[in-house]
Amino acid sequence: MNETEWPSARPRRALRHARARGYSPVVLLPRGSIASGNWRIFAMSEQTGQGGAFSRRGFLAASGAAVASPRIPTPEGAADGTTVMPVTSTGLPAAAARPDVDWVNPLTGALTTSPDTACGKTFPGAVVPFGLVQLSPDTVSGGDNGSGYSADMTTIEGFSFLHLSGIGCYGDLGQLQVMPQTGELVTGRDAAKSPFEKATETAEAGYYSVELGRYKVRAELTAAERAGILRFTFQDAGTGRIKVDLARRIGFDGTHTVTQYVRLVDDHTIEGSMTADRSGGGWICGNGPVYEVHFSMRFHRPIRVFGTWDKDDVDRQAHERHTASDSAGFFVEFPVAAGEHILVKAGVSFESVAGARGNLAASLPGWDFDGLRARARATWARAIGRVKATGGTDTQREIFYSALYRTMLDPRIRDDAQGPERQRGFARRTVFSGWDVFRAQMPLLTIIDDQVVSDTVNTLLELTSSGKVKGLARWELLGTDTDTMIGDPAINVIAEAYLKGVRGFDADTAYRLCRDVALGPIERSNRNDYANWKELGWCVNTSLSETLENSYSDYALARFAQATGRRADARELLRTSRNYRNVFSPEAGWFRGRNADGSWMGDQEGCVESNPDQQGWFVPHDVPGLIELLGGREAFISRLNSIFEQTPPEDMMRWNDKYNHSNEPVHHMAFLFVHAGAPWLTQKWSRYVCRHAYGTGPAGLAGNDDCGQMSAWYVLAAAGFYPVAPASGIYALGSPLFDEVTFTTSRGTRFTIQSRHNSEVNDYVQSATLDGKPLHRAWLRHEEIMAGGRLVLDMGPEPNKEWGSDPRWMPPSGI
Repeated sequence: MNETEWPSARPRRALRHARARGYSPVVLLPRGSIASGNWRIFAMSEQTGQGGAFSRRGFLAASGAAVASPRIPTPEGAADGTTVMPVTSTGLPAAAARPDVDWVNPLTGALTTSPDTACGKTFPGAVVPFGLVQLSPDTVSGGDNGSGYSADMTTIEGFSFLHLSGIGCYGDLGQLQVMPQTGELVTGRDAAKSPFEKATETAEAGYYSVELGRYKVRAELTAAERAGILRFTFQDAGTGRIKVDLARRIGFDGTHTVTQYVRLVDDHTIEGSMTADRSGGGWICGNGPVYEVHFSMRFHRPIRVFGTWDKDDVDRQAHERHTASDSAGFFVEFPVAAGEHILVKAGVSFESVAGARGNLAASLPGWDFDGLRARARATWARAIGRVKATGGTDTQREIFYSALYRTMLDPRIRDDAQGPERQRGFARRTVFSGWDVFRAQMPLLTIIDDQVVSDTVNTLLELTSSGKVKGLARWELLGTDTDTMIGDPAINVIAEAYLKGVRGFDADTAYRLCRDVALGPIERSNRNDYANWKELGWCVNTSLSETLENSYSDYALARFAQATGRRADARELLRTSRNYRNVFSPEAGWFRGRNADGSWMGDQEGCVESNPDQQGWFVPHDVPGLIELLGGREAFISRLNSIFEQTPPEDMMRWNDKYNHSNEPVHHMAFLFVHAGAPWLTQKWSRYVCRHAYGTGPAGLAGNDDCGQMSAWYVLAAAGFYPVAPASGIYALGSPLFDEVTFTTSRGTRFTIQSRHNSEVNDYVQSATLDGKPLHRAWLRHEEIMAGGRLVLDMGPEPNKEWGSDPRWMPPSGI
């Protein structure tokens, strides 16, 4: 970024001077008052393309990939689209003038493959909070590219209405892919791809745009809850074509929908359906879902030409077509003038074409693209406004609000606008990545949006009660338990919800279904290795991971049982919650997987997506018991501390064998020190993780975002607290990054964490007050947050090892 100054009362003249000298102005700032006649121009050199404070092009110059440009409102009278902004006494714009929603960068984490870092696998497109439609660009369909988009790729296939964010397993969805064309019709997806310049790409909360170089078309996307709209601007006059791929589906190579149907309803409307199952590819882990996608699509101009294709067979006569193909779809054509817009919108339903039609009417009745974009942005502003951070750096604000945004993508709404939920009393949701999100994302939502939690619980209960799922879904996708990952995360979420006062579901039904999973009978349980768990007291398959996960779930259910007066069950579940001890090897002095004959597995065996050095710390419900097994507090602290000390900054953004933040089993570890009377080490290492495992731009996540879990960790840790055992209702305090963070809770109360003397070097809490009274403990209860109030932490550069370390002030033991 280059800065210069021209004394001129006329902004347009100053801009002409800048352009004549080879600069492309980005932002124009008055020197003093606007009437002063002095203007500072921050500009980007056209020769170098280098950007700075008001541009995210620095990433472009470094890596060739794209980052979103901040959206700054343009006041009336600004010349040539240049922003005229008030300045502070320092001569720079006040950060407070930038709305929080404009710190959101949907491109954060939008890589799917990289040799140098783990990948977030997010998508940059348009969506509203928990929206059914998630409309986004597609750069790829096959391979392990579950979001369908990677910022290192340089061509675009099209723009599809359904996506998954931050997932592995090769992904799924990606249907109803729309692509503008000019010139000859090209039906093949790869053959029709267009190169695009990264510098033309803009991603904001609720909006995305890009220039398609091959077709000279500008594509813009925005969305409502159950519908989306695209605006294509054709640079040249001629024939404008919109191609819609009905066979496209994200997944491993060759994935596609298995049947397709399309019908021309009238000269503005096209409707149809696609079916998907495992025979067509898609989700590769466990049980792939079977589902239908229905759509109702409208064009704002009368359709001049309608045609369909099935592989090489193009039909411009028929108004209806059924296919069962891996390459099929339809296209429409219009005469266009240079610079003319073509708008296309669609409602989507997983139930019926009528449902899609109703969703379009309810979500997007008109053609006001800019109005819908503004409404989507306003919806996001309200949603992320539930957590308000002040202070910190620009980088921290961008990471924070981008993370908060990603915690509100799933579990998305699944029902139609006029669906059965009107009688059901709750909204069905889908995309429950249970093994991931029970750790931080669901706990965050219990604070700021417990209606989503209640809906999720009801959805899980309905799937079991209806017979669609045995036990409780572990990783739900479109009504199917994919049985991906391990443990009983639904128990964890349901128990936590009840214990934290979330209601709106039948507690007796919830408890009964949870009990069936944990205590049987076996024909109603989907617990991992149930028979060995019951007979031996440990699991044998992936022994260590499954045993520790089951132990925590039994603790969570024991607390649910206690809270509902089921004392006998509570005693039995607390007993089995100690089964983690059965996989601790006294000879090795650490955890090991165990065979059915009682022998120990090797020191790198028995784990899922982790190793014993990482997985063994997952005893969040009984940290005193773990301390005892390790020989006392000092041994516990020394071993835990060494994991972090052996993880240098350069390893924090990639998969590693020590503190592997790229995956969930370690996410609670930095906060365990509070339970051992060493909160200063939680303060040290939680800040360390925040600094080195998160960043801005496409490479800004250390691993798959996993439907919001990776992001929720940052939101909570950066605010200064984290739930080690979510069902306990206890949050360990860390080291906030911001001067203040205020949570507006689901009850309408406000809880603020204030950090006095906060800075990049003042990592350590010196003292604390809660609502004006001294706080000697380094933890909070859920109810203290929900009641509202103010926690004040005095920060300093050196640890205060007295604060929070007295045994009298340790968090209560779960057992």
